[in-house]
Amino acid sequence: MGVFTYESEIVTAIPPAKMFKACILDGDTLIPKIVPQVFKSVEYLEGNGEPGSIRKVTFAQGNQFNYMKQKVEALDKEKFEYIYSVIEGDPLMNMLDKITYEIKLEASPGGGSICKTSSKYYTIGDIELKEEAIKAGKEKASGVLFNSIEAYLVANPNAY
Repeated sequence: MGVFTYESEIVTAIPPAKMFKACILDGDTLIPKIVPQVFKSVEYLEGNGEPGSIRKVTFAQGNQFNYMKQKVEALDKEKFEYIYSVIEGDPLMNMLDKITYEIKLEASPGGGSICKTSSKYYTIGDIELKEEAIKAGKEKASGVLFNSIEAYLVANPNAY
């Protein structure tokens, strides 16, 4: 098994506490509402969002993926840190054992936040991943998600 790591940063105008609450703590209900073209539903199979919880994410019809199961690895509400792994489903593409995402939100100088993400792709056997494909897919997905949440919070300033 090999491990490929990809790190990225996204800057938003939303402060870390507000973005963390919307994206991480309330994301299971909020995200399918604001990007229904991507996510159909999120349901917990085990737990309620704390570490050890397992959830199933079902993608909307017309996406390249149908579903994925995620395991919450760590959650620190004070430090705005969240770690979860994709442990089953289409995003693993029969090439990956799992994908682990480490997310940390920090304050940016302008009053918004910087979302730092470290993505670790654990390959099956000797499979080698192409960095360009991982980077393009990750940037597209992160951009849609964070831009949609940011737009929602700007349009609904009293939501959080």
